[in-house]
Amino acid sequence: MAGALALITAVAAAWFVWLPASRPALEPGERFGIAVSAYQGRIDWQRAAGQQFAFAYIKATEGGDFVDRQFAANWSGASKAGLPHGAYHFWSLCTPGIAQAHNFLRTVPPQPGELPPALDLELSGNCHRRPGARTLAAQLRSYLRLVQHRMRQPVVIYLGHDFADRYRLPMLYHHPLWLRQILRRPPRGWAIWQVDGNAHIDGINGDVDLDVGRLNLIPGQSSFTPYRRLR
Repeated sequence: MAGALALITAVAAAWFVWLPASRPALEPGERFGIAVSAYQGRIDWQRAAGQQFAFAYIKATEGGDFVDRQFAANWSGASKAGLPHGAYHFWSLCTPGIAQAHNFLRTVPPQPGELPPALDLELSGNCHRRPGARTLAAQLRSYLRLVQHRMRQPVVIYLGHDFADRYRLPMLYHHPLWLRQILRRPPRGWAIWQVDGNAHIDGINGDVDLDVGRLNLIPGQSSFTPYRRLR
């Protein structure tokens, strides 16, 4: 019994050492990127950008009035390091979509050539309210129409498994999708794949979300055009 427990402990320890450093093989047209927020604290963007990352997503806002305290520093740091970057908003189920759109738009500089804006849809870490699917769809449409009109790019949807299971909204699948699948490739149809949430990156304190993005996300190679209709 003691030997079995020791083996299990050793395997678990090896897993936690190996996982943060692991990276899947890239297929043609794919590049690694990262997603960060105030959770990582102050980032040395020159060191982080020197590790062959092609892009970064930076948390900007949440709900109707919250602004990530590191957003301005991260946005500036990524720009100075020459790393293509985009901003994401964490959706609150307790706040009208229009208010959330205005919070995002007054926070994020409308700089042409950056990555498309992203919207993070998760139940984990959200407020207590769970509106009906029709109500939620209407609020999301309000947010998406305004953000896409002002930023002239489609919104990338980070679709958490918990959110997708509770709210089966076909309208979300008309957007570029950002899907989480640890080490295993998601089904086809994604634009960004979150490989891991515990990566260790030189120049960044703490765990980091490691992503794989397809080349059409990167400025100068984008095939995205603003959506004229949201279903």
